[in-house]
Amino acid sequence: MTPVPASPDPESGPPARPATGRRRAPAVPALSVGCLDDVRPGSLLVAMPALSDPTFAGTVVYVLDHSDSGTLGVVLGRPSQVEIRDVLPGWCDLAVDPGVFHVGGPCETDTALCLAVAPGAAAGADSPLRRVAGDVYLVDLDSDPADLTDELTGLRVFAGYAGWSPGQLAMEIAEGAWACVPGDPDDVLGAPAGPELWRAVMGRQSGRLAVLSTAPADPAAN
Repeated sequence: MTPVPASPDPESGPPARPATGRRRAPAVPALSVGCLDDVRPGSLLVAMPALSDPTFAGTVVYVLDHSDSGTLGVVLGRPSQVEIRDVLPGWCDLAVDPGVFHVGGPCETDTALCLAVAPGAAAGADSPLRRVAGDVYLVDLDSDPADLTDELTGLRVFAGYAGWSPGQLAMEIAEGAWACVPGDPDDVLGAPAGPELWRAVMGRQSGRLAVLSTAPADPAAN
């Protein structure tokens, strides 16, 4: 994998192709939590037990864009072995630990996409920052990192992204494959890896989602 410093434009919408290749586990009943109206930039899509496709099972996806054209996001908490300094050396000092590319999803895995937290940033028309939600921004990796040193709390760089064509995510949510919950800037920069992130996000919810956070990974072990 050799990511390149070119960020896809969320306003253009995601590719019209399946993102998940989803296979639901028939032994696990679907649990419907949330609805499509809850999906917006900055929210989190949390994989439910019904989602067994290994590409997305146990994942948390940060939503970058959601419209009639589809939905685009990045998987959080999946660090790769590719060092940012080896591909984008100018940005490595602004990246939070670990300073590696994160696997953002199965779409366009040779594309680099950067998310940063920039409290109080003034993202004008000529700014290299484009607000996603709150203090979270997409960063133009073709810009000069020195221009953003004083604005950013930190950043992560993702290789690839997850995309849903129109109507696809609505169907998956209705089938109980995903729960949609509010996101936080700390989810972008401070996300632990893999199952720890999933349990942390579930654990701060209420009701059935909080209960799921304490369930064993293998229901037969309970």
